[in-house]
Amino acid sequence: MSPSLQLIISFVIFLTLLGAGMLVPFAIVVPAAIYLYMQDGFHAFNSLGLVSWGSMDSFTLSSIPLFILMAEVLQKSGLSFRIYRGLSVLVARIPGGLLQTNIAGCAIFSSISGSSIATAASIGSVALPQLTQRNYDRRLSAGSLAAGGTLGILIPPSIAMIVYGTFTETSVAKLFMAGVLPGLLLTAMFMGYIAFQVLLRPSLAPTEVVAQNVKTILGAVVDVVPFAVLIAFIFGSIYTGFATPTEAAAVGCVFGFVICAIWGDLSWSSLSAAMRGTIEIVGNILFIVYAAFIYSYAISFAGIGDDVTAFVVGLHLSKLEFFVALFLLYTLLGCLVESLGMIVITVPLLYPVLAKYGIDPIWFGVVLVIFIEMGQISPPIGINLFVIQSIWDGELGDVVIGTIPFHLLMFLLLGLLVLWPELALFLPTRMS
Repeated sequence: MSPSLQLIISFVIFLTLLGAGMLVPFAIVVPAAIYLYMQDGFHAFNSLGLVSWGSMDSFTLSSIPLFILMAEVLQKSGLSFRIYRGLSVLVARIPGGLLQTNIAGCAIFSSISGSSIATAASIGSVALPQLTQRNYDRRLSAGSLAAGGTLGILIPPSIAMIVYGTFTETSVAKLFMAGVLPGLLLTAMFMGYIAFQVLLRPSLAPTEVVAQNVKTILGAVVDVVPFAVLIAFIFGSIYTGFATPTEAAAVGCVFGFVICAIWGDLSWSSLSAAMRGTIEIVGNILFIVYAAFIYSYAISFAGIGDDVTAFVVGLHLSKLEFFVALFLLYTLLGCLVESLGMIVITVPLLYPVLAKYGIDPIWFGVVLVIFIEMGQISPPIGINLFVIQSIWDGELGDVVIGTIPFHLLMFLLLGLLVLWPELALFLPTRMS
């Protein structure tokens, strides 16, 4: 049996186990082990000890628990409410009212959390009760929160970019900077769509009446400024080369504790809850990463990477046709596999092909993250759909319908990145 056929069999096993409800790390490890055994029996397992040590002995990966701890502390201390409250005053005059606050709040919180789930859950739990009480359109409300939550993995820091950078040995700092302009552009597109819809159909959102006096504006600024300072420090230190992403995460984590102690409700119970949440999330992420390194080792052991590269190049696809093929692949996977699973299954195979087409790995990292964003709001397993549905009393179908326009805007952003790669590469090429 050829290694290529064995790889196809292992991939089918992966999808079967995933469809049967097996947890993602085990669904990756089991076919990887079977694939290794098909190559050289039990002798193929001899290097697993070194692979296990090498995969987790990573300075880059150590930033993941730090960013997640920072987000969990901010969430558990109730500061997501202050972000929402401050923004609701500052953007009140934009058509859409609190719907605009949803997007802006998700953009700011995503600049701290690095997690799509944490962003959607934090802002959604604060926003949905108020949106329901004020009779905002339910579908547009749910869609704005589910789609806004996806900004958590495009606007840095991004857990998905850290994992991608680890697998491809690409600069995580440059990946972070590459996500800034596309992330801000997507935020503006989301807000522009909401404003356009509300102007066409005013019944979608009631007119917010907020007293715009000096006192309320200053209060709103006080609510938002601490987060702006924290974001500026993280971005600025990475962009100028003053700190690595891991060092920025560590100092940012300390600043996060200070902000929570001054402006939030940082008690022992909230700190304990944040610690527990961090352990659960980090344990899940790093287990997936470890399983993926085993899968990558299996592919390397079989030497299948060269075969895949030769096969794709032998198809004589143009660069545009290759992008279309990637689009179809990730659209399909986005409906079946969760975000990190998409990275760890496809990147080891596709990364060698990028050089043949002259594709910049930094640019591709941003495109890959956008595909993952789309997967997180794609039925039937888009995780943000279930996060929003779980914290309100609406139907899942309403959440799905509400996200469709935002899904289409992500397609538009992908097209812009293909036409103007500088949207992603402008900041990385000018870093210190």
